[in-house]
Amino acid sequence: MKETLDLFFFGVYPYIALTVFLLGSLVRFEREQYTWKSDSSQMLRTGSLRWGSNLFHIGIISLFFTHLVGLLTPPAVYHALGLSTQNKQLLAIIGGAILGVICLIGLLLLIHRRWSEIRIMHNSTVSDWVTLLWILLVLIVGLATLFTSVHHTDGAVMVQLGEWAQRIITFRSGAVGAMEGVPAVYRLHMVLGMTLFVIFPFTRLVHVWSGFASVTYLVRPWQLVRPRR
Repeated sequence: MKETLDLFFFGVYPYIALTVFLLGSLVRFEREQYTWKSDSSQMLRTGSLRWGSNLFHIGIISLFFTHLVGLLTPPAVYHALGLSTQNKQLLAIIGGAILGVICLIGLLLLIHRRWSEIRIMHNSTVSDWVTLLWILLVLIVGLATLFTSVHHTDGAVMVQLGEWAQRIITFRSGAVGAMEGVPAVYRLHMVLGMTLFVIFPFTRLVHVWSGFASVTYLVRPWQLVRPRR
């Protein structure tokens, strides 16, 4: 039974999540462009939005890229830069704790605002609540992994997780075997995180693509504005 679950969640599910994430976003953009937005509630009431939104976005964007770099960087690369596996593990623990707490504070402010403000609560959809609460669940389990990480300061588990991610991305065999012996809290965090990619195309999270695309404003042609005479 365990072997079957491992095969599905760490050998098959990652590709299901990536496929739904990419194709779902493409279909959403092609067919539902008027829903491609963040649905800001600022016009209803500002309140704690500024603090909550800024802390949440700083935290979650930083966590995403640090996870991405940490998982997909082969040990040979950071060893060549003079960073040992143990020190990388220490950086991951400290950085993850700081960024995780920042993100958690911001997220709790946003949830409290949406729950306590009547107008905002009545304008919230099921999708909004699923998104916020699922991110909260992923974040709490992610922070819980830190308590396990302090007992694995040799970085062995971190290397295993990186090996798994790199094998998945490069379509190499042995990804499931790389997860052998990884503690359950990490496995749960990974499954919850992959599920976030599954729900991504069906929620307001799609506006993240537009955030990345805004970089193109740096190279777009100048706009000519002519005054009316």
